[in-house]
Amino acid sequence: MLRLALKKATAAAAAISAVRPSRPYATDGRDVARQMIRYALGHARSQKSAESYSQAAMILEQGLANAREREPDGDETGLFLLAMSTLLYERGELQDAVEKLQLVRQSGRASLDLKVAAYEALIGLDLEAGKDDASSALADEFGQLLGNTPKDSAPALEVLKLRAKAVKGLVHILRGDVKSAELSLGGCQNCNMEGGEDQNVTAALSYGEYAHCTGNFSLAKDLYEKVLHALQTKDIADSSYLASTNMVPEEILLGATCALGQLLSHSGKFGEAEELLTTALTRAENHFGSTHPKVGVVLTCIAIMYRHKAKMEASSSILIQEGLYRRALDLLKAPPLDSEVADKQAARRDLVALARASLGHHLADNCSLGGYAEILCIQQNRKGEGERMREWAMAAWKSPRLSLAQVLEFSEPSEAAVVDTRICRVL
Repeated sequence: MLRLALKKATAAAAAISAVRPSRPYATDGRDVARQMIRYALGHARSQKSAESYSQAAMILEQGLANAREREPDGDETGLFLLAMSTLLYERGELQDAVEKLQLVRQSGRASLDLKVAAYEALIGLDLEAGKDDASSALADEFGQLLGNTPKDSAPALEVLKLRAKAVKGLVHILRGDVKSAELSLGGCQNCNMEGGEDQNVTAALSYGEYAHCTGNFSLAKDLYEKVLHALQTKDIADSSYLASTNMVPEEILLGATCALGQLLSHSGKFGEAEELLTTALTRAENHFGSTHPKVGVVLTCIAIMYRHKAKMEASSSILIQEGLYRRALDLLKAPPLDSEVADKQAARRDLVALARASLGHHLADNCSLGGYAEILCIQQNRKGEGERMREWAMAAWKSPRLSLAQVLEFSEPSEAAVVDTRICRVL
């Protein structure tokens, strides 16, 4: 099976190379690498099994070995390293993914677009792991790299600078510095996504989330819809080579779909919100598999939507919410309630806290709480578990921008919280 997969991948790559004999080798090398990468990642994702991922890894390792023989530190090598980091990330092997990205970041000969992809992905992984200080330092280094680049050395330099600004803006939002986020994201509002400028979708999504967080729902909706249109009208597998891990186009598409669903929920359009969030759930399951933590992230968003709906319409969806929260916490690999918050992994920490949240306006009220704990408190024999969930969530929540009560109660658009599925964080 593996030999057949390798044979198909290398044959397809050879065919690409053969039909372009007059083009420079560097361009052909990247084309051959792209063909092998597309086959390998497509093979892994189509079956989502341990075997298919292992086979995909072997194909990429073979491609990397061949590329290093021809040009040890060139772009063909860099493309394979980016693809390998994406595959490792989707398998949950984050540290190994980081190691591949660092090789590209530290490369002396990789082109600027490859280095941008590596920096962006490294910052994204740091944010997902809760390493906000490290991500901020890396984002500053990223900005300096592009600031020191001569304008005539990179035709798409402005696009690359927007990506640097966008990821720095995410760092600022998570650290509660909204004013700095606005400055960093300057220019992203008018991102051009026509004519193949699909790399701008990462910046447009981030600016949309900033607008959403600060109450500019009309601008956020416009940007989310532009991102969806740009990605839904093309084969995104053809534009995924200059991005990696949680910043690939598939992640941007999922993020925009889920963010728009959350915005519609915040606007009281629950029917449309449910449709968009269900679409996001389907995309997460199709891309990652039904047991991946990303699915738990989307399920948390759906559960929160049902909470807002029940509150605004004075309706009840207790059983639906309980089922969603239980499944989400399972997929998010939530630690036991009796574990010390300080000892748990920071990854997906605020999502787990949000799912377990039990804060309300009157903490002394046994059942006027929020999140999963509210459901448990309704049943008196489970009140103790609900109280423990509330206490755990309060200790785990660390957002400097919003309190857990503000997130759960949602009364002011300017205090909206947005779950970014790319980094599994609450902005």
